Amino acid sequence: MNAKLDELVESEGYDCLEELLEAVILDSVSPGICVNPGCDYTTEVEPDQNGGYCEVCRTQAVKSALILAGLI
Repeated sequence: MNAKLDELVESEGYDCLEELLEAVILDSVSPGICVNPGCDYTTEVEPDQNGGYCEVCRTQAVKSALILAGLI
């Protein structure tokens, strides 16, 4: 699994990816994380977010859990 996805699962308080996906797959928002190296900014994003704004490193590098998991 992607290291950023691992970080997101942990930061959201889930024990495994499957639990996180089950909780958000039908929701209108998804947890997202900045994929830039060294940045661990997380936020709620649209499920199909592939380049959201990172408040920490000020780049368009936030991706949703569903994108990172390859479901969208």
